[in-house]
Amino acid sequence: MSELFLFKLFGNLEQLDKIRLNFSDGGVLFMNFAIAFVMFGVALGIKTEHFKDLAKNPKTIVLGVISQYFMLPFVTFLLVLLINPSPAVAFGMILVAACPGGNVSNMISMLAKGNVALSVSLTAFTTVFALFMTPFNFTFWGGLYARQSPYLVELVIEPSQIFQTVGLILGIPVLLGLIVGARFPVFREKIQKPVRWASMFVLIGFIVGALAANFDHFMKYIHLVFFIVLIHNALGFSVGYWFPKLFKENSQNSRTIAIETGIQNSGLGLALIFNPKIFPPELELGGMAFIAAWWGVWHIVAGSGLAFYWGRKKKSPVIAPLED
Repeated sequence: MSELFLFKLFGNLEQLDKIRLNFSDGGVLFMNFAIAFVMFGVALGIKTEHFKDLAKNPKTIVLGVISQYFMLPFVTFLLVLLINPSPAVAFGMILVAACPGGNVSNMISMLAKGNVALSVSLTAFTTVFALFMTPFNFTFWGGLYARQSPYLVELVIEPSQIFQTVGLILGIPVLLGLIVGARFPVFREKIQKPVRWASMFVLIGFIVGALAANFDHFMKYIHLVFFIVLIHNALGFSVGYWFPKLFKENSQNSRTIAIETGIQNSGLGLALIFNPKIFPPELELGGMAFIAAWWGVWHIVAGSGLAFYWGRKKKSPVIAPLED
């Protein structure tokens, strides 16, 4: 009975696997540059001042990183086992959960009256840790699931290839942003806010462009992934909020960790999916791409809704400011 209910709710997800979304080589190149630009903008906001107060209470940072890089992949794995989607959709969910937090989370945390310094710090940490945690989580949790799927067992991904790609998209831009921010503080202060806004619009523009280029596909198949992404994303926000609460964190920090856990850099996931050196073009990647693409839209909608709800609550007496 439960299997019949899940089938009716999520439909025949294998329909998605054979679909090829329209992403040209130029579009993929633009996406890589867009993600690199976003990561450069994040790195500009990383300053030693952000860590001073947090260094006195490292537990908060540790809980945030654990929530992002262990709790979210763990509950994602459980959700995959529960709904038993097609292999491509399952791996798409695992890949999204393995990505670092998105820099849009900093702005959403500010609107939600969260601890913005904590948000910036967690984005910085998870962005840097993505150099090894993204491939590790993808390989570890995907490997556990692969034993149950012959299709996924055949999906061989060399760790060195993932490291190379993540390094180019994340490592170099982050390092460049750190250098510019440290050596040219006046210049950094002038460009940090415009770069942050530009980063958000670049990502939104890419997502809108991707939807427009695949409008017919999304109109026909979006119902197959809508509830999966909704439930998956809701689990991310929920785990991110209640996990630190178990360790007596205040509501402000719990909100921030929830936003960091629920806002994923799905653009990075798309960049990895459409890299032929990682995922061979002959693989049926429609399900993976649909999950990552729709997550990139939905987490902004859901995160903004949470920010509006939390932002209406009485402001906490002490909120670390976001430096522009």
